[in-house]
Amino acid sequence: MDRNILVDKPNDQSSRWSSESNYPPQYLILKLERPAIVQNITFGKYEKTHVCNLKKFKVFGGMNEENMTELLSSGLKNDYNKETFTLKHKIDEQMFPCRFIKIVPLLSWGPSFNFSIWYVELSGIDDPDVVQPCLNWYSKYREQEAIRLCLKHFRQHNYTEAFESLQKKTKIALEHPMLTDLHDKLVLKGDFDACEELIEKAVNDGLFNQYISQQEYKPRWSQIIPKSTKGDGEDNRPGMRGGHQMVIDVQTETVYLFGGWDGTQDLADFWAYSVKENQWTCISRDTEKESGPSARSCHKMCIDIQRRQIYTLGRYLDSSVRNSKSLKSDFYRYDIDTNTWMLLSEDTAADGGPKLVFDHQMCMDSEKHMIYTFGGRILTCNGSVDDSRASEPQFSGLFAFNCQCQTWKLLREDSCNAGPEDIQSRIGHCMLFHSKNRCLYVFGGQRSKTYLNDFFSYDVDSDHVDIISDGTKKDSGMVPMTGFTQRATIDPELNEIHVLSGLSKDKEKREENVRNSFWIYDIVRNSWSCVYKNDQAAKDNPSKSLQEEEPCPRFAHQLVYDELHKVHYLFGGNPGKSCSPKMRLDDFWSLKLCRPSKDYLLRHCKYLIRKHSFSS
Repeated sequence: MDRNILVDKPNDQSSRWSSESNYPPQYLILKLERPAIVQNITFGKYEKTHVCNLKKFKVFGGMNEENMTELLSSGLKNDYNKETFTLKHKIDEQMFPCRFIKIVPLLSWGPSFNFSIWYVELSGIDDPDVVQPCLNWYSKYREQEAIRLCLKHFRQHNYTEAFESLQKKTKIALEHPMLTDLHDKLVLKGDFDACEELIEKAVNDGLFNQYISQQEYKPRWSQIIPKSTKGDGEDNRPGMRGGHQMVIDVQTETVYLFGGWDGTQDLADFWAYSVKENQWTCISRDTEKESGPSARSCHKMCIDIQRRQIYTLGRYLDSSVRNSKSLKSDFYRYDIDTNTWMLLSEDTAADGGPKLVFDHQMCMDSEKHMIYTFGGRILTCNGSVDDSRASEPQFSGLFAFNCQCQTWKLLREDSCNAGPEDIQSRIGHCMLFHSKNRCLYVFGGQRSKTYLNDFFSYDVDSDHVDIISDGTKKDSGMVPMTGFTQRATIDPELNEIHVLSGLSKDKEKREENVRNSFWIYDIVRNSWSCVYKNDQAAKDNPSKSLQEEEPCPRFAHQLVYDELHKVHYLFGGNPGKSCSPKMRLDDFWSLKLCRPSKDYLLRHCKYLIRKHSFSS
């Protein structure tokens, strides 16, 4: 397409289109020389931030000015960088052409200022060999849709002759043949038994599956009360803690738990919970005595299910016990089958890996036998982590560890730039590995006093960063609330990310701001939805809480997900009680996300049919 209609002059204050007022409808219509598939729109800006920049706008397109389809609803950042957006240009995977593009400003960055557009560029395909077949298809599609609307109108008003005549002549089906059959049996013949048979067939043929997949989840929490064992008198389940780590072996349905902070000290106990037996087993009271890691919290673990091995890296150390020796970053592997620990490295930094970090993230790629670790605060000797007079805090970048060669590789350094491939390190964020599309997903977290709201993916094979959301557009209520101890899991089969929120960002109001809310991100649709909120602050004594039906709000808890059996498991955490700051939790929960089943829908449909049969 011709790109030379406008010249971009970012340093020219007057080089812009401006609306007469800020009250809609004010819009700009661009007429193309000939029909084209318009795929992208680029907005240029003034060299400085400007109150007249479009904070919100919509773009429409069509073959004439009277009949247009919405192609985009978005907004510009208030900066000086060009921004490019993809426009809707397909219907049912078929490209459609436009002759007119309409840009409708809705909100400027300065309240009650007029709208300004400094520069617009459209790109796409205008080759007649490509566009003409699309134009022919689009004309036919519009005609078919118009006929379908007429058919719908005729049938709703019982104009049977007109309906049959139009359908016979055009041979256009109004709907799925089974719906036509249902209409015939239900509305025209009143054969209710045949309707029930038809609905049964539809359910068995999987026609309700898409509907079910679009229904909202309902969360079902269950507190797990493990079986007690007659042992040596010692506790037969993990005690109260926060900052511990958990992983799950989905093949054997076993949850492994290691370490944490009980409010007074770091722990070095190692546990396994069998879902089938509903029982905790203490693998080790002190892993350090068995050539394993020392007591720790704020570390990270990941599991290689194929090789049945667990890796652990990092820990938090109080400033009073930090010295050059303690700041070495040890790295361990536990072999489940032989019940043995192996020290892979005394200091990963010396091997080209990360320095000693805490509150980082770690993911396993079992297929390629790789581990990815990102972010975390680097521990230093120069004063407390919370000491604002200490030198600027350092954050760790994105590293890959090849388990076979036992070598580290730095993939991205911590960056404060906003370049397309730059990533900003942080603590307490979420990072998940999608084993099917082979991407890491990263969001949330905290950097010094800044809470981050961005969301990006990293393709491990192509070494490419894709910004899903830069965190500046405030879709309030539709994204998980900022905080640094949210817990997230991924289901590669369903293409979903699940997030259980933790601590609110407002430390002053922490007591009332410890919330639980559960969010789901649909990777394909690029949309968040909230399935659960608990705004009730923790009770005075959470261990004897009246909330039998769901866990009390907390942070520093752990959440793992069994993607095979579709169950989450949550253990422990800190209820955030200022009156008892050392209190930690030891409750254990399962969470299932439930949608209406086929059986439920079949029963409901039969109920509606029978209700109709009695009233007719």
